[in-house]
Amino acid sequence: METATSTGLLTFALAALVLIMIPGPDQALITRSTLVGGRPAGLLTMVGGVLGLAVHATAAAVGLSALLLASPAAFTVLKLVGAAYLLWMGVQTLRAAARSRRGPAEAATARVRLSPATAVRQGFLSNALNPKVALFFVTFLPQFLSTDATAGGTRAQALLLSAVFALLYLGWFGLYVTAVNGLGRVLRRPRVKAAVERVTGLLLVAFAVRLVAL
Repeated sequence: METATSTGLLTFALAALVLIMIPGPDQALITRSTLVGGRPAGLLTMVGGVLGLAVHATAAAVGLSALLLASPAAFTVLKLVGAAYLLWMGVQTLRAAARSRRGPAEAATARVRLSPATAVRQGFLSNALNPKVALFFVTFLPQFLSTDATAGGTRAQALLLSAVFALLYLGWFGLYVTAVNGLGRVLRRPRVKAAVERVTGLLLVAFAVRLVAL
């Protein structure tokens, strides 16, 4: 039984890591925060994302996510709010790209510094308002839960797997932020920064559209 559990946990960890590495709204926002505010801002946005994961994980553990997905109206509201937020962030990023193209001097004066609270808030809202994350915890995570456990045991398993997912999230994006920040001199050049921000903005808009179509 212990071997099977260990194997299941390893399988879950590998599958979760692959899902985390797939580009999404969190990665786009973390990239933007790192370019704007450096490594601290990127890490704080990542922390906000983990707090958003905690909301979904807790909701899934007590069955609230399943209830949400069972209610088309509630799911639609969450989806539209999340899409509106990503769309707003995408537009803001595209505007920042336009400012960056004006040149080093003007881009420097137009550059906006992220406060710690803003960085955390952006990461949290991006994750907490993403119904696809709720969908993940309700459909993917239960596949690795023991069916012969008690209700309390199942809840404990769900929280354990959620914690593993959160640790993998922190590990991957911690390395990602370090890499982006290490290339900061290149990525912050006006033309390069404008190109990265333009791609990031378009990705955020695309993610918003995909949420609406979900």
